[in-house]
Amino acid sequence: MPHEVRGVVARAVKEPVSLETILVPDPGPGEALVKVQACGVCHTDLHYREGGINDDFPFLLGHEAAGIVESVGPDVTDVAPGDFVILNWRAVCGQCRSCRRGKPWYCFATHNATQKMTLADGTPLSPALGIGAFAEKTLVAAGQCTKVDASARPEVAGLLGCGVMAGIGAAINTGGVGRGDTVAVFGCGGVGDAAIAGARLAGARTIVAVDVDDRKLEWARQFGATHTVNGRNEDAVAAVKRHTEGNGADVTIDAVGHPEVFQQAYDSRDLAGTTVLVGVPNPSMTWTTALIDIFGRGGSLKSSWYGDCLPSRDFPLLVDLHLQGRLPLDLFVSETIGLEDVEEAFHKMERGEVLRSVVLF
Repeated sequence: MPHEVRGVVARAVKEPVSLETILVPDPGPGEALVKVQACGVCHTDLHYREGGINDDFPFLLGHEAAGIVESVGPDVTDVAPGDFVILNWRAVCGQCRSCRRGKPWYCFATHNATQKMTLADGTPLSPALGIGAFAEKTLVAAGQCTKVDASARPEVAGLLGCGVMAGIGAAINTGGVGRGDTVAVFGCGGVGDAAIAGARLAGARTIVAVDVDDRKLEWARQFGATHTVNGRNEDAVAAVKRHTEGNGADVTIDAVGHPEVFQQAYDSRDLAGTTVLVGVPNPSMTWTTALIDIFGRGGSLKSSWYGDCLPSRDFPLLVDLHLQGRLPLDLFVSETIGLEDVEEAFHKMERGEVLRSVVLF
């Protein structure tokens, strides 16, 4: 029998979300039913509502979540009922060319639940990033569940399911930040601040935070920024070079996803340095530069997919570091809200008033 729960749905482009009755099937082969305990309000959910991902409306929003496995389908062995899990949207297949080459964090065939969750009238829902966690229960592929230490608070642990992992991974996994490196992060929202936290965790000696909002720059200091630059008041590239002995940073990270910001990140890196794009651009955006400049500067330009993370490896480790007091995940939680408050949380996010609003169930 399907489970009748409440969930947040985007029915049409740019329309306010609504709280609806959702029908969630019992898990089939390879699937897990999860009782959601907390889910962060992420920019990606807003992109879905705005039609920026695709037009497969209606969407069941929410994907940055943690909860308890309630039941599993046949042949599921990695998780069991009662497990505290973080949900992820890259359930690796183990069979594609990337997985076979020992790089499962680049898996090209990640999978989701086969069965559809629906509205009460039977209309199939498209779950955001294959998760749909703005609901009291959700159905996912069992591989989307990563078991972690249950002593972590769900509103904190769940943030690793998307934005925080993307930022930390952009610094450590993609950017390869190491001891003594200099780093510049452009954009100090949730992803950018997570990149700052990741750079500090990796041992960076200088971390320059760049934004146009002094409030966000103050947040960046809490996560480990050694210097802050308001790009509205001064030349960001010159400022980064000033704070890195005139050389530019070893690793620069664009956590905004805008051509102008990416150019600043590119211009701010040292010779043979690395520039990482982790902010998601609008599909219409382009960036142009002289090819000889790329050749002459050396180094690398990288994009970071989900922080190039492997959930089974990274989630438990980062939760443990948080519980040891070495990773302040709790600082990302600006407020806890109810399901009925998601639309207002989108507006707060657009106004830059919060790092993360988190729905608690």
